[in-house]
Amino acid sequence: MRLLPAFLLLCACAQFPELDRTQTPGVADAPYPRLVPIGTLLEAEPARATPEMRAGVLGRVGALRARAARLNGPVVDAATQARMRRGVADPF
Repeated sequence: MRLLPAFLLLCACAQFPELDRTQTPGVADAPYPRLVPIGTLLEAEPARATPEMRAGVLGRVGALRARAARLNGPVVDAATQARMRRGVADPF
């Protein structure tokens, strides 16, 4: 139990390269957004997706669906399954 806090701290320091690659170029150098009252945000017209954004999202959807289809197959091949059904022979 004494090592649990240290382990959790180490996990918090992990790098996530998958997230770093999704960052739009220039975001790291962009200025912080201006803070405005919440009422101003609630009264504003909601943001709409552009056709380019829609195409990007639909492309990612297609890629994720294709990946899910590939992962949906059997984990153990037929030859290994047959060997497993035969079981383990007792050497004695």
